Amino acid sequence: MKVKWLGHATFLVTSDAGVKIITDPYITGAFGLNYGEIKESADIVTVSHDHADHANVAAIQGNPEVVNEVASVEIKGIKFSGISTYHDDAGGGKRGNNIIFCFEVDGVVVCHLGDLGHPLGDKEAAEAGKVDILLVPVGGNFTIGARVATDVCKLLAPRVVIPMHYQNERCPDFQVAGVDEFLEGKEGVSRLDASEAEFKQGELPVTCQVLVLKPAL
Repeated sequence: MKVKWLGHATFLVTSDAGVKIITDPYITGAFGLNYGEIKESADIVTVSHDHADHANVAAIQGNPEVVNEVASVEIKGIKFSGISTYHDDAGGGKRGNNIIFCFEVDGVVVCHLGDLGHPLGDKEAAEAGKVDILLVPVGGNFTIGARVATDVCKLLAPRVVIPMHYQNERCPDFQVAGVDEFLEGKEGVSRLDASEAEFKQGELPVTCQVLVLKPAL
């Protein structure tokens, strides 16, 4: 399976059989996001919450099925599990609810944290179960920042961490931090000159690796 970072919290996950999943599609220009327009097609779209920079389902071609609820569903042989969380540290009082989605593709479990805004506890970790690839927001302000993101990574213990939702050259006006604070002091960090990485069951790293991808758009 392949994981491609389009930008912001939007990833394209493609199974070996060609099933395509897009997470939290953004709107170009929203909140200072200057990533290119999404023109991908997909079979399935996950939406962690209904803010404009995460719920642009209309941009996705191919008439995809939308997964946007705290429930367990199976689509095209892929099981999705939604975990109820919040977009802030005030029980949703500031920015509402957020859904973490975990799904297994070709034997590899992907966990997309959406716009998680608070530390996770043992309950959420138990619901997530085994996580192979963790897609984690690290920019702070609207989501968890570097310190809490690091704690979440330790709790969920994935094999691979891919940071998202941070300031970079494509969104210099986005009012969050860059990725460097999250990377500081971590071992196994690789900055790829690519937007996509391929993963196979049985070939994942033994110790956690942090992959910094380039936005594709």
